[in-house]
Amino acid sequence: MTTWGLIIETTVGVGERKHIEAYVVAHVTGPREEALAELERRARSHSPEHPRSPKRRRLLRQDDGFLLVIDGAWQSFVTRFTVAELLEDSDAPAAPEPAVEAPNAPTVPEPVVQAASGVPVTAAAEPAEQQVERYSDGVPVRPAWLGRNDLP
Repeated sequence: MTTWGLIIETTVGVGERKHIEAYVVAHVTGPREEALAELERRARSHSPEHPRSPKRRRLLRQDDGFLLVIDGAWQSFVTRFTVAELLEDSDAPAAPEPAVEAPNAPTVPEPVVQAASGVPVTAAAEPAEQQVERYSDGVPVRPAWLGRNDLP
């Protein structure tokens, strides 16, 4: 199966300090169309830090992703959403080495773990991005720190 990286390149900072930064926000294993669908979902719900008072929002489709242009009072800010095939990852977990079996040893099948839906689970999936309830200006209704027990 092919693994696709979902990449966001966004404008950060303002004025002379305004520049573009790139982030790999998720990986999708499967067909390219599935990765593009997830990328579109993220592009439609994306709420960038700048501009603070958006005047116009435009989402455009490209061959390999989407382009979000938000016009502010003084400047435009751009966010590019791209899907790209993952070819190499230096931080990926090492592939398990094949087990060496003793001669004439009986083989025991590994137990298959099934989810509540009855579908076999082969690997831990990446956690899905949590949907956070937000006010119209993009501020979360419930602060992330609320309810944490590890804070003083």
